[in-house]
Amino acid sequence: MSLPELTAEEARRYSRHLSLPEVGVEGQRRLKAARVLCIGAGGLGSPASLYLAAAGVGTIGLVDFDAVDITNLHRQVLYTTADVGRPKLDAARDRLQALNPGLILELHHDPFGIRNARELIGAYDVVLDGTDNFPARYLVNDACVLVGRPNAYGSIFRFEGQASVFAAAGGPCYRCLHPEPPPPGLVPSCAEGGVLGVLPGIIGTIQATEAIKLLLGIGEPLVGRFVIYDALRMRFRELTLRKDPDCPVCGTRPSIRELEELADYCTPARGHDEETMTADEMTVLGLKARMDAGNPPRLIDVREPHEYQICSIPGATLIPMSQIPDRLGEFDRSAELVVHCRSGARSAQVVAFLRQKGFTDAHNLAGGVLAWIDQVDPSQPKY
Repeated sequence: MSLPELTAEEARRYSRHLSLPEVGVEGQRRLKAARVLCIGAGGLGSPASLYLAAAGVGTIGLVDFDAVDITNLHRQVLYTTADVGRPKLDAARDRLQALNPGLILELHHDPFGIRNARELIGAYDVVLDGTDNFPARYLVNDACVLVGRPNAYGSIFRFEGQASVFAAAGGPCYRCLHPEPPPPGLVPSCAEGGVLGVLPGIIGTIQATEAIKLLLGIGEPLVGRFVIYDALRMRFRELTLRKDPDCPVCGTRPSIRELEELADYCTPARGHDEETMTADEMTVLGLKARMDAGNPPRLIDVREPHEYQICSIPGATLIPMSQIPDRLGEFDRSAELVVHCRSGARSAQVVAFLRQKGFTDAHNLAGGVLAWIDQVDPSQPKY
């Protein structure tokens, strides 16, 4: 493949790259010819896309279908307060092209799924996984293996970040590390777990670094190596990963030959009304009506204390989810219980547990405290 020439302006722009023997003019021409797909334009995609654009990667594809929310701004540095409410890709386009007018941006507003995964990934040289949930993470991995594209992987949670390069030639894939996703109930939702704002900046920049090294063919990429970053202790650890011969997607006898969609862990809560309620659910409007009538059920908040300090429903008793099994003696089995959390996911698990233990009149508050704020008390802050 013939490489594009650098213009005089580009030679000046990337002069510090050209001074590096490992990059030089030919390396910069390689970057100009390169195509990188960033799946997700959030916490990880923000710093990664900014540095890829600044470095002179010629074509960047962005996949995202979300809008900018004010809760994004503490970590998603691609956006400003003025962008709140705009589609992320529209705001990203303006910012990235302002940074580097020579950049070719390909915007993919559709959700990433089995319908378009192979075609999208096959159109790029390197994939940067900026997703925030397990179904998308496994789909990215499997598509990269099946299409034959390296995956500059990153993930963040609370104060810890992880990075590696999966699906590179001869190297392991994500399923070599985790063959199957954990049960949904075992993992806090993306919003509930929280994340230190600067953490994705560090991990996303590592991903961009790995993508550039792969494109240039220099250095030692994180193939077969898994980096764990602890922000609280400012420590990096590195684990050695080996390709698993029994891996279901990249092993010697793979059982996964086609992409399959997994149930999403982080989908927004569905709409809740009386017609869609199940026997173990109650709406926030139903709860408010009971309160106004003077016969409220016992309300249990299973969030953590720091969440309770942000917002709460009047009259709720705070019992964190992890304490429920040890505090069953505080509940009357004949009483009506309504359990809630932030959005309804954790509380649904608690209600299922309570019903197994004989609390047949336990109900989940559909939509959780966020639904309460949306429909009953908008004066409270959301998180």
